[in-house]
Amino acid sequence: MSHANGTERRGDKIRAKVNHPVLDTDGHVQELDLAIPDYLKQVAGPDVVKRFEDMWFKPAPEGVRRTLWNVPSGPNTKDRAMAMLPKLRAERQEECGIDFAVIYSTRGLGMGYIQDAEVRTAVCRAMNIMNSEKFADFSAHMTPAALIPVQTPEEGINELEFAVGELGMKTIMVNGDVRGTNPKIAELAPELAKHARWTHSLAVDAPFDYDPFWEKCVELKVGPACHSSDRGGGHFRSSPSNYVFNHLGGFAAGSEFFCRSLFMGGVTHRFPGLNFGFLEGGVSWAAQLYNDICEHWEKRNIDTLLENLDPEKLDEELMVELFTKYGDDNLTPERIRGYRPSNSHNNYDRDTIDEFAACGIGQEKDIKGLFTDNFYFGCESDDRMVATAFDPKLNAFGATLKAFWGSDIGHWDVTDASLALSDAYGMLEEGLLNEDNFEDFMFTNGVLFHAGNNPDFFNGTVLEDQANKVLGQAAAA
Repeated sequence: MSHANGTERRGDKIRAKVNHPVLDTDGHVQELDLAIPDYLKQVAGPDVVKRFEDMWFKPAPEGVRRTLWNVPSGPNTKDRAMAMLPKLRAERQEECGIDFAVIYSTRGLGMGYIQDAEVRTAVCRAMNIMNSEKFADFSAHMTPAALIPVQTPEEGINELEFAVGELGMKTIMVNGDVRGTNPKIAELAPELAKHARWTHSLAVDAPFDYDPFWEKCVELKVGPACHSSDRGGGHFRSSPSNYVFNHLGGFAAGSEFFCRSLFMGGVTHRFPGLNFGFLEGGVSWAAQLYNDICEHWEKRNIDTLLENLDPEKLDEELMVELFTKYGDDNLTPERIRGYRPSNSHNNYDRDTIDEFAACGIGQEKDIKGLFTDNFYFGCESDDRMVATAFDPKLNAFGATLKAFWGSDIGHWDVTDASLALSDAYGMLEEGLLNEDNFEDFMFTNGVLFHAGNNPDFFNGTVLEDQANKVLGQAAAA
């Protein structure tokens, strides 16, 4: 879908048509590779710089094509410069129709997966120092997100205390999964370890307890947001030659893994005041996940599970009778009695069989609050499936999901920054969203995500008065 066909579609023209601010919850900075080592050297010294450069700037292996042409270029050179220069971005935001923007790292999307722990933590810190300095003079109109590595909860807490506590950064970006090498293979066959990928979540079956990290997020009033993709982390998007093949659905899959693990790991139950953001993947996957959770709970909550699926309740004599009548001569009563297929056996621990135990669900409708209160979903302008978030007929218990707009300015899919708002407004024009939906999408939900964690988030910005009004209305509701 494209409505970008002239100056009448430019962001400032569209902004003039709506009676609410436009909050960009996901713009991007294109960091200068040339500058990162300078800051890294200050943080960790030349040895770490050398190790970082050797791993980060090394040529692609033979037969592997690295990501191709994925930043604005050619006729959009000014857009690339805008993504690199905060002063230019501040100057152009009015043209783009954007009142305030939250800016996420581009180069930092992969920094949290660096396997060398010393390099990983040092480069995240260096980039936080760099971005906080570069954006400091423009805090009324934009704010950068801090990179928080979470390969372990301890390193995450350390960087939270520095980036938020010392630098004063107001929002954070984390990876929604942890990647490394299989520890058993690393122990038994170290030479093969680099070929043995291993991924775990930050909540379900994690080797560490991440609750202290979530507690620190609550204490410092920051909501974690992820840009996680399963490109390179799994087997389904690992083509060495086709970037589009890998990119399609990648952020949705990465976000779904993070969201699913947070819910099933009971994080929203234990930390009901902590908001989480899932960026660039849209919201349709979240509608499917939410409804799927409801359906699974209906069939596999502990009471129903023990009532309908407990192998001990199988009527063996009825099975014998039915096999005698309808089976063949080889299936004698002796063979049928006591038989259990591999997916229906008795050797389980009844004290741990409730797979929803961590969620604190008393009845099915509790799922709605545990899911919709805490989760916010970043959608881009050309994503028509945004409509699924705002249609209560599609979602169990009449739920609507909190979708919010991210321009993605600074990346290849925004072919003209001044027209980034156009397609989003087109959904209003086409009737996919009504005016209330559009205001929630373009402004209200973004305010609630950030200011819901930190009521002072927008103080001192151009949105201070309007954001406080949204918070007041939410409190009254």
